Amino acid sequence: ILTVSGASAASKVYDRTNSAVVSGANLAGVLVPDVVTLTNHTAGTFAQITVGTGINVTTDMKLAGAEAGNYTLTQPALTANITRKPLTVSNAVAADKEYDKSTAATVSGATLTGVISGDTVTLGNATVGTFSQVNVGTNLTVTTAMTLAGADAGNYSLSQPSLTAKINPKTLSLSGVTVANKVYDK
Repeated sequence: ILTVSGASAASKVYDRTNSAVVSGANLAGVLVPDVVTLTNHTAGTFAQITVGTGINVTTDMKLAGAEAGNYTLTQPALTANITRKPLTVSNAVAADKEYDKSTAATVSGATLTGVISGDTVTLGNATVGTFSQVNVGTNLTVTTAMTLAGADAGNYSLSQPSLTAKINPKTLSLSGVTVANKVYDK
């Protein structure tokens, strides 16, 4: 019985597949001068396609060579992680507003970029933002708290967009103003 030493499975970013990359595999226990080599030793299969840690990775390594028939092979026990795929928000725009003594901001046009075809992921809380101050100003930072929803949202992470807008001075109007008549006085 031969064993595999040094093999490790690489962690990967979620890609909706269960394929794994294996490296460092070496045969242990071949008797000299037998010719036995290891094949199919760079690929593995994750036990799941979704995000997780310590996921089992199975291999289907084979023996080749003139004396391969004299040996059996024990597959290595491997684990690796699948991490969340980062998504970005495109086309988001924060609207300028007139001073209203609040930090409330309106955002429009936000769309998700990077969702893998076939996955159900939607963008939530995409129309609300917060100005960095309540006072009039230009190029003010607008922060967002957009969220992910949908059946496959747990396989993704979200980077909030970098937005700026301005708060314009409030236009005031006068009312109830009258002008008094007067006698010509040069």
